[in-house]
Amino acid sequence: MSDLAWVPQSCTLPTAERPLRVAEWDALFAEVPAAVSRPEPLRLRLVLADGPGVAERVRDLAERESGCCSFFTFTTDRDGSGDDGDGDRTGSMSLDIAVDPAHAAVLDALAARIDTAGRR
Repeated sequence: MSDLAWVPQSCTLPTAERPLRVAEWDALFAEVPAAVSRPEPLRLRLVLADGPGVAERVRDLAERESGCCSFFTFTTDRDGSGDDGDGDRTGSMSLDIAVDPAHAAVLDALAARIDTAGRR
């Protein structure tokens, strides 16, 4: 989905920066394996392979996205499996992405992007 028409008017990120932000999300989803589920109609859950810098990258991106798209609620959690002996985390982390009913189509579009990025 190269067209950004699905980005709602309520997004305050400057138009020129939107393709860059979308590319950041696409890169994350392509580089970090994820399992995606839809536990509720207005919530996606991604289980991401945790590794060096992944949690920080996810949290940073989610925080910046929340700053321009207040309709998103992001929640992260780690599985707590510890490290692999050299200080690197192992296991997985989850990223829940929720929206209000007015933005369900945005969540649908995001789910489609995640699916597409994972198949590259």
